[in-house]
Amino acid sequence: MKQKIVIKVQVIKCDNCRSKAMETAAAADGVISVSLENRENIVVTGDGVDAANLCIELKEKLGYASLEIVEELMENTENNETNPTPSTFTSYASSCPNCRDSDSCPCTIL
Repeated sequence: MKQKIVIKVQVIKCDNCRSKAMETAAAADGVISVSLENRENIVVTGDGVDAANLCIELKEKLGYASLEIVEELMENTENNETNPTPSTFTSYASSCPNCRDSDSCPCTIL
């Protein structure tokens, strides 16, 4: 199952550190995409990525890394989508105590 991993790193001002962090994250097994969010969070999307090991590798390269979020992503594929059946409208008899004839009741919900 795909997962999203957010690791906080201190690469705000250093372009070299940012590129080193992105390369390290992209080299991990199972990584599909890597992005930098707010210039302090590495966001990794992947399948079977070892988040703890990735955080340790980033910490060794950069001096600081903190694992913030690991969450599973739901997959939206064409095979899993179901086509909704068209709605059918049914007339229901009113429970209005003032109406005696349920067929001509103006309170009937359509």
